[in-house]
Amino acid sequence: MDNLPVEYQEFWKKWNVFDGKSTVREFWMVVLVNFVIGIVIGIIVSVLKLPILSTLWGLAIIIPQWAIMIRRFHDTGRSGWYWLWILLPLVGWIIVIIALIQPSK
Repeated sequence: MDNLPVEYQEFWKKWNVFDGKSTVREFWMVVLVNFVIGIVIGIIVSVLKLPILSTLWGLAIIIPQWAIMIRRFHDTGRSGWYWLWILLPLVGWIIVIIALIQPSK
């Protein structure tokens, strides 16, 4: 795990920490690494015909990803409940992404 970015290591160490703050770099580095891992898993799934791998990966990262997103909202001065905007199709996602790219307060 020493080859992974420090931010990604912290992501797994703080998998259940919903209070506190996460920087822009910390959040987006985790998103980038998870995206790359997701692509690799997608390739493995398509080659080996094992869709359970992508399901297991999704289940493994859902709570840690939720936790870091809530900490990111705290860092921008918003409530952790701000994530509920995601439930609003399209517009909600745009609102959340704009909030997640804001600088720290």
